[in-house]
Amino acid sequence: MPTQYPRFLRLSPAAPPALRLLALAALLAAASPARAQTAASPPQLGKASLKEILAALTTEEKVKLVVGMGFYPSGFPAGMLPPGDPGDREVPEKVPGAAGRTHAIARLGIPSLTLSDGPAGVRIDAIRGKDSTKTYYATAFPVATLLASSWDTTLVRRVGGAFGSEVRDFGIDVLLAPGMNIHRNPLGGRNFEYYSEDPVVAGSMAAAFVNGVEGNGVGTSIKHFALNNQEFNRMQLNSHINERALREIYLKGFQLAVRKSQPWTVMSSYNKINGTYTSESHDLLTTLLRQEWGFKGLVMTDWYGGHDAAAQLKAGNDLLEPGTHAQTEAILAALKSGQLTPAQLDVNVTRVLELVLKSPTFKGYKYSSQPALKANAAVARQAAAESMVLLRNEAGTLPIAAGHQVALFGNTSYNLIAGGTGSGDVNRAYTISLAQGLSAAGYTVASAPSQAYAQYLQSEKAKLPKKRSFFEPLPVIAEMMPDAAMLAQQAQTTDVAIITLGRSAGEGGDRKVTDDFDLTSAEQALIKQVAAAFHGKGKKVVVVLNTGGVMEVASWRSQADAILLGWQPGQEGGHALADVLSGQVAPSGKLATTFPVAYTDVPYATEFPGKELASPGGAGGGLMGKPSENAYNEGIYVGYRYYTTFKVKPAYEFGYGLGYTTFAYGKLQLSAPSLTGKITASLKVTNSGRVAGKEVVQLYVHAPKGALAKPESELRAFAKTNLLAPGQSQTLTFTLTAADLASYNTAAEAWQTDAGTYTARAGASSLDIRQSATFTVPKLVVVQKSYKLLAPQQVVKELIVK
Repeated sequence: MPTQYPRFLRLSPAAPPALRLLALAALLAAASPARAQTAASPPQLGKASLKEILAALTTEEKVKLVVGMGFYPSGFPAGMLPPGDPGDREVPEKVPGAAGRTHAIARLGIPSLTLSDGPAGVRIDAIRGKDSTKTYYATAFPVATLLASSWDTTLVRRVGGAFGSEVRDFGIDVLLAPGMNIHRNPLGGRNFEYYSEDPVVAGSMAAAFVNGVEGNGVGTSIKHFALNNQEFNRMQLNSHINERALREIYLKGFQLAVRKSQPWTVMSSYNKINGTYTSESHDLLTTLLRQEWGFKGLVMTDWYGGHDAAAQLKAGNDLLEPGTHAQTEAILAALKSGQLTPAQLDVNVTRVLELVLKSPTFKGYKYSSQPALKANAAVARQAAAESMVLLRNEAGTLPIAAGHQVALFGNTSYNLIAGGTGSGDVNRAYTISLAQGLSAAGYTVASAPSQAYAQYLQSEKAKLPKKRSFFEPLPVIAEMMPDAAMLAQQAQTTDVAIITLGRSAGEGGDRKVTDDFDLTSAEQALIKQVAAAFHGKGKKVVVVLNTGGVMEVASWRSQADAILLGWQPGQEGGHALADVLSGQVAPSGKLATTFPVAYTDVPYATEFPGKELASPGGAGGGLMGKPSENAYNEGIYVGYRYYTTFKVKPAYEFGYGLGYTTFAYGKLQLSAPSLTGKITASLKVTNSGRVAGKEVVQLYVHAPKGALAKPESELRAFAKTNLLAPGQSQTLTFTLTAADLASYNTAAEAWQTDAGTYTARAGASSLDIRQSATFTVPKLVVVQKSYKLLAPQQVVKELIVK
């Protein structure tokens, strides 16, 4: 049928040429309105389908979307970090001091996203360029190890909510937290960023935090996936591990976090696992994370992680951060050679676009850069106080009676360490010291030691070199020793002595045994002299541990009447410590990581963190480190699993923590004698003491002997009571399924729960079991079939239970 032209287009042959051209253009527009619209206005993200956006993107634009805009932190020497694409550095940062950005494609309505550290508070620049009239602060929250010691997912979710509100209010889209690697060894440099030695605690805490943060409409990135349990040559470290240990210990927490919170993003780690970089591992990022676990978000690299950009995208690593020009060139070359297919690139780009669509930037959120710092400081204070662990309290030394005069010793009594260094550092407005906190709580802080420490710290700080970057830790100021005359005078005139011992660690390096895990000779002398002086006058001595990681305590603890583990409690730490020391808040924290008697008690202690490998011409060094390897020879026997199974007595066991009151446990009741689907365990907890308090009940399970060796017991669930008044009770209930009890059988490539008799053990710690009950699993249960992943390159030794 011939085309019927509109009447106004029916021109006579005598019409002028110009008019005839106009008519022809109008005709084409009328005949193909979609083509005219495309030429005039390309599709816009959020209005057009993702399929249409992908079709409209050029290859170069797609590559830009999967490669970040580079990283240009203030203080780094020029040329130290690889450059991003040309022109990226000149694009003004939306949030100065943030860790990374994605590229914008303005013509398609795709904005740039902002990614920011860190695990203990939003890390941004306090001073922004030429704007020196205003300082931008963020709240320094308690570190993750302290939060985990609360064993309170409701509290941690509340912290996440406050934290996320600052992420949103500063205009940030994705928070690069939480860190959730396992405390494999006490010397891990970033243990303060991580929660626990146990995956159930780590996964539960991470999920609570993620849900709190993302409730603000911003994203998180659970990290570092996986085996980033040491900082030693992390970018070239090859970790050898068997699949059972990998799945049961080091991946299980991530699995729980994905299942309970579906975080927006996951960050792959720097290291290799059994010869493959994690960011280039299809097994880890696609087969396991997406297909087995059902993760639906985006995966990004750790900063400058991995080696082969095309391999990273093919593995399922969608965003390369912070992004380098070399990566852009490598991806374009891989597309040209066929090493990377356009279809794979489209998968990665689609996940980036899905992240953009969820972001506050895309939704046009009007951020203020003025977070509710006062309200969030109150959250930080409460969380710190409710998470501290009372390790020792002889003869009711704590709480300290109101109005007492207190003599404070130790540098960190006056110079509190709020958190760790590196990406965990926070530009905060203030840090409340213990001295300030006690003064505000109504105690008289003795002036003579205060003045002596003030002069000493001022003098020593003046000698410190200027930090070149936030990654560079400052030298530790040696502990000041009070003179004998002052010490004798304080023991005579004050009521109690408090000694604070401080430790700091951070990204880029692991801790040492000498003068770090172990006390320095000056600290040993300080404790001995203060204890002798005050005990000689019948006065008490309290030690506060202001540390990001585990320390040796067994050799000196008898000299202290009380020991309070404050960890690194954030900017309100001094107030929070005073809340607990005064009894305003009853301590209810429990250890989420074991304190060994000595470092030599840690399994394969001498092999941590690994060894450097010979490399041709001495290759490596600098930012990238050197080729190295380590082996996880302890297998599944990490932390309390080792100490309980091999009967090695720790100084303070996993789950341990005292309070100012006592609790009685009722009978452990099971819903059925055998497991069919699920079984519930419940018991009544009663405050049997004289003051209000909270109790953490931990449910461990002892499994029968089956095809696989098992630890003596494993934590399978936990719960914390409400604040119970004296005599008040609360019934706690736990649910167990076959999946909760399963072990990974590598030969069968499956999670299996053996048949037999199991013992549920309810306790106040891994060693303090109060009630138990048995149930049976009638026959072997195959919980989930799996795939063989990341096969070891070499035989990995395994501890044998005799």
